[in-house]
Amino acid sequence: MPLWSWLVPAACAALLTAALTLHVGVALALVCGVALIGAVIAAVHHAEVVAHRVGEPLGTLVLSISITVIEVALILIVMLGGGAAAAVLARDTIFSVIMITLNGVVGLSLFIGALRHREQSFHVLGANAALAALIALTTLSLVLPAFTTSSPGPTYTSAQISFAAISSLLLWGAFVFVQTVRHRDYFTPPAAEPGADEETHAPPPSIRVALASSVLLVVSLLAVVGLAHAVEPVVESGLARAGAPPEVLSIAIAMLTLLPESWAAVRAALADRLHTSLNLGLGSALASIGLTIPAVSISSGLVGVPLTLGLGAKDLVLLVLTFAVASITFVAGRTHVLQGVVHLVIFGSFLFFALVP
Repeated sequence: MPLWSWLVPAACAALLTAALTLHVGVALALVCGVALIGAVIAAVHHAEVVAHRVGEPLGTLVLSISITVIEVALILIVMLGGGAAAAVLARDTIFSVIMITLNGVVGLSLFIGALRHREQSFHVLGANAALAALIALTTLSLVLPAFTTSSPGPTYTSAQISFAAISSLLLWGAFVFVQTVRHRDYFTPPAAEPGADEETHAPPPSIRVALASSVLLVVSLLAVVGLAHAVEPVVESGLARAGAPPEVLSIAIAMLTLLPESWAAVRAALADRLHTSLNLGLGSALASIGLTIPAVSISSGLVGVPLTLGLGAKDLVLLVLTFAVASITFVAGRTHVLQGVVHLVIFGSFLFFALVP
């Protein structure tokens, strides 16, 4: 076990104790913010260790649930604080995850991979299956609420949100089953690609290491929740003083949650394993919607915070553009630098129009 993997959770736990006993000013909030990033990275690392030990498909469940716990915790902490962004925070965060993964992570992976390797290949069946599930999940969760008429505004009734939550779980569960059991070969490197056979994995960790990682995973997740609660008032007041749009907070939550997966995806593209980059990007987006929508729906009902899920016209245009371009990108099984540039331009447009709506 790397030294940092247990030092970071221990340091975060100690800092959380200090934050709970002291007044959290700007200086302490900055330190807690850095520790929050470290806690997220440590949590994902230990989740991957446990996942590697238990194997598939349980491993995918462990990793996805851990990431979802982080995302839902960050969303709920802000929602409980109230404010104008509370009702739309879940929607904006999930939309940000989709734009970051499909345009930022995938675009950067395509661009960097093409610069180093000129062209890269991936399994079309796997990428298209993931994209189809993602389009269906997004439409049910973020598009339809803008057009239903049973409740005012871009919202769902209790029955409609329950249906969307169950459908999200079913679609995500079906995808995990196909990816890890039924058609695992769809998500492995194309056999015809020279030198692109399945990457060699390290042997599974021992039971002792896996148990230690399980404990540290719980500590890291608790640190994420506690540190986020400590810095949330300072962050919101700072954004308000700066006059930043509410969407900035959602983008920050999405980027923080996706940081480890994004780094792994870029490294895989540099190593000429584009299939791994796409698996990470599309899988993160699918888990974000498939698990976050049910969790947030239940939580919002318990705490009495309404949910606004339907996207506005600007975001709908960006979403349709993203899915149209992604459908073209994933149709041939080979990529080049222009495709990466197109996705990155769309990602830049998303960021720009979030700041300048």
